[in-house]
Amino acid sequence: MSAIFRAYGDRIDHTPGAAVSAGQIIVLSSMLGYATDDIAAGRQGSLAIEGIVEVDKENVAFAVGEDVYYDEANGLAFAGSGIYMGKATKAAAADDDTVWVKIVHQEASASGTATGTGTAGD
Repeated sequence: MSAIFRAYGDRIDHTPGAAVSAGQIIVLSSMLGYATDDIAAGRQGSLAIEGIVEVDKENVAFAVGEDVYYDEANGLAFAGSGIYMGKATKAAAADDDTVWVKIVHQEASASGTATGTGTAGD
């Protein structure tokens, strides 16, 4: 089997059904990315799928290295389970508005399915 290099892997192409604003987090099954630029509806743009992002969060504290999840309905990071975002890279007190998160994608289980519970969305 041979391989052909296509990209470095820190971004993926994305064509949203509705306009996407820069900074918006997009959930694609169990993977998420964030738009670094505005993307018009029906136009191809790109989502960053690696990096450290500062995101709004629920009223909960995070320690460095703690798992962070994403509440797609409310657009907030939280502790618990659901759509996995990654690891907190900066401690955040409960009354802080944001948390810094290193985007980390969950590995697939032995059956080949992702272990997250995310749903597709624009």
